[in-house]
Amino acid sequence: MTEAFIVQREIQIAAPPATVFAFLTDPQKIVSWMGLEAETELHPGGLYLLKGLGDDRNRAARGAFREVVPVHRLAYSFGWEGGAEVPPGSSLIEIDLIGKDAGTLLRMTHSGLPNAEQCAAHDKGWAHYMGRLSRVAAGQDPGPDRGPAVGS
Repeated sequence: MTEAFIVQREIQIAAPPATVFAFLTDPQKIVSWMGLEAETELHPGGLYLLKGLGDDRNRAARGAFREVVPVHRLAYSFGWEGGAEVPPGSSLIEIDLIGKDAGTLLRMTHSGLPNAEQCAAHDKGWAHYMGRLSRVAAGQDPGPDRGPAVGS
């Protein structure tokens, strides 16, 4: 039952796949919608690092890219530095970008989460950040990132 806790989300973004891909991989573009500092090494085994998420400016996520297919697909391990339940590299994020309706259909699967509580927390986080990604990729200002709303 290791795959029982999976987050799956899909969103249509009013921007071409190349634009969305850049916002997922270019550190300067990443921090326009998520986090304060990002570092990426876009090759299998390369670093994925994101610091300063939401209202916890000391929080950092770390992983390694497993698959990089420019403008179409990303897969990388993921976890939280200092996190006991989801440590770095313990889960897997897979993102597919599909050109559709003059924009991009983004399909995301986050697998390897350890329990229902972590699954719910990551689902809430993804809902928040995918909305912000959609706005910034379409040329809108997503506003300051305060993280997912508490209690919603």
